[in-house]
Amino acid sequence: MAFFWSDNSAIRRGLAQVGSTAGRLRGYAAFWLKALRQPNIDLALRTHSGLVTRIVEAPGLSLSEVELDALVSQLRVVAAKTLPKESLTYGIFSGDRERLSRAIVTLISEEATGRPIAFNALSVMEVGLDGEPVEVTHLGLVMVDPDERGQGLSWVLYGLTALVLFVRDGLRPKWISNVTQVPSVVGMVSQTFSDVFPSPHPDARQSFAHLQLARGIMSRHRAVFGVGEEAGFDEARFVITNAYTGGSDALKKTFEVAPKHRDEQYNVWCARELDYGRGDDVLQIGRIDLAGARRYIQQDVPAGSLPALLAASAVLALQRLILPVVYWFDDTRPFGSLRPWLGNGR
Repeated sequence: MAFFWSDNSAIRRGLAQVGSTAGRLRGYAAFWLKALRQPNIDLALRTHSGLVTRIVEAPGLSLSEVELDALVSQLRVVAAKTLPKESLTYGIFSGDRERLSRAIVTLISEEATGRPIAFNALSVMEVGLDGEPVEVTHLGLVMVDPDERGQGLSWVLYGLTALVLFVRDGLRPKWISNVTQVPSVVGMVSQTFSDVFPSPHPDARQSFAHLQLARGIMSRHRAVFGVGEEAGFDEARFVITNAYTGGSDALKKTFEVAPKHRDEQYNVWCARELDYGRGDDVLQIGRIDLAGARRYIQQDVPAGSLPALLAASAVLALQRLILPVVYWFDDTRPFGSLRPWLGNGR
């Protein structure tokens, strides 16, 4: 009898674990389905134990005044841990609705208390490429409460939102940009995204597309990353000289203080290419595509989250590949731009 109850208990624990895993997978599947359906993303997802990540696209357009003020206040709470008070009116901290209409905010908070602990603020810029306007997603400002560092938040702050946008837009390659003087961030961008220039990788090459996008960003969008008009730009190396004079002054770091990458090549490269005393930044341009998404999932996403992302891939295949075929053969109902055939030539 004792053996029977011990075995039965083990079975119950196993079933509970299966149920818990299934619940998590359903939550991730619902997250991706909503991301695919919504024109502007506003989603919450448990990415760590006890933490909730919220992704809000174009909050300046989608949120009410009260909701927008609450979101900006949460960003300021995190920023106040590392920036002087007078810097909390720069960029997204200003609460300017027009500026926030072009932003995508990723906010990580404690689930129990709602206390914000980290955020990333991306911006979408329109830049000319080969005579046509294209969107470039700027990776933006990342800040983490100093007391909460070391929790493995980087994969959320630097890649999850870009992956969500890539999936939502039908797996179409998207241009990204990044302005930084931090070696750990230079390495993260170089490793995660495709066709990144500049980078210490031996295969990094500047294409004419890179140059066009860089020129467009520097001529029209300096305010996005707080670089003043007096800052120079070295087109051969994509280095912004004297970059900390346009509102981002408080973010300037010495090389000794700037967080280092575990791969020493990025630290050596930044020390060689950037003048930290003058306040240089590097402008990196790359793309997120299927290869980049695969690297991100394999290298950056914790093993415990991989089953959920695999489930999300299955949902993605259903939504983007199978459902359009079903819609096409169903001539009884309208689906967006598809209209039913009425048999009268219309």
